[in-house]
Amino acid sequence: MSRKLSVMAPFTFLFIFFQCLFPATSSTSPQPPLAPALYVFGDSLLDSGNNNILPTIAKVNYLPYGANFPRGHTGRFTNGKTLADFVAEFLGLPYSPPCLSVNNSVPLTGLNYASGGCGILPETGRQFGKCLSLEEQFGLFEKTVKSKLPSHFNSNPEKLSDYLSKSIVVISIGSNDYLNNYFNTKLSDTSKRFGPEPFAQLLVDSLSGQLERLYNIGVRKAITFEIGPLGCIPWITRNHKQNGTCVEEKNQLVQYFNNRLPAMLKNLTTTLKGSNFVLGHAYWHNRCEESMLLSMVEWDNIVHSKVAAMPKCR
Repeated sequence: MSRKLSVMAPFTFLFIFFQCLFPATSSTSPQPPLAPALYVFGDSLLDSGNNNILPTIAKVNYLPYGANFPRGHTGRFTNGKTLADFVAEFLGLPYSPPCLSVNNSVPLTGLNYASGGCGILPETGRQFGKCLSLEEQFGLFEKTVKSKLPSHFNSNPEKLSDYLSKSIVVISIGSNDYLNNYFNTKLSDTSKRFGPEPFAQLLVDSLSGQLERLYNIGVRKAITFEIGPLGCIPWITRNHKQNGTCVEEKNQLVQYFNNRLPAMLKNLTTTLKGSNFVLGHAYWHNRCEESMLLSMVEWDNIVHSKVAAMPKCR
C-alpha cells in the first residue's frame, strides 16, 4: 500500500460512513447542518486546545504544530486539522472549540473536551501534569448539559433532549493507557498487576461504563474509534527491537483491546433504547492484503450496507 493510501484510509472510511448516515440531496442550495452539534472527547488525537489552559507540559501551542492550520498553533497535536475537524466540516458545523476556553454562553454547535496525554483510566498521563481523563471530560459535559445548555431551550427539557439525541459524539481514547501507562514500566506497575488480556478487558469495561453514563446524560449517537497500531509509531520503534518496520508485540497488545470493542458497543446499542454506538476503524496496519469492506451501521432509518472502500494493495 502506498503511503498516501494508508494515510487516507481512515478518512475514506469516514467519508463513506457519513455518506451512508446522511445521504446527499440533489439540491444545490445551501443545506442546513446534518446534525445540530458535534461533541468531541478523547486525547491528543482530538484535543483542540484544552491543554493550553491546564498546568501540564503536554502543550503544543507553538510551531511546527499548526503550521498548516489556518488559525496557526491552536493546541492541536498536529500540523493541520484533527479528525474531529474533518467531521465538523462534513456535517456543516464549525470546529468544536475547546471547552475550557468557553467561559460564558456555550455554542449550540458543540464543544471539544479532549485532553492530550490522558486516557480511559484516571491515573493515565498524570506524569505530565494535569489532563482531563475520560471521566472528567464526561463530567464537564454533564455540567454543560445541566447548567449551560438549558437556557438555549427556554429550560424546556423536551427540546434539550431532542437536541442531544440528534447531536453527534466522536470519541478517540485509549492510546495513552498503553503508551503512558501499561508500556511505561519505569513509572507504572500496571503491567505487573495485569496481564495483556485482563488489562484490555479492564479498559473496555471502564469505557463501557463511561459510555453508558454518556447515554444517561442524553447522547444517542456516538462514534468510538479503536486504537491505532502503536507498535508502528517512532517512539516505540526507536526504543524496541523489531524485525520489520513495527514492533508487533506492542501491536498485539493493542489488538486485545480492539478485538473486544465491537461486541461492547453492540451490546450497548442493543440494551440502551434508541442508542447507536458505532465503531470507528483506526487500526489499518496489515489490512492491505485483502479488499476492505467497511460495514456501515444503521442509524435511524439508514439501512445496513457494506461499501468496498479500497482495492487490494499492490
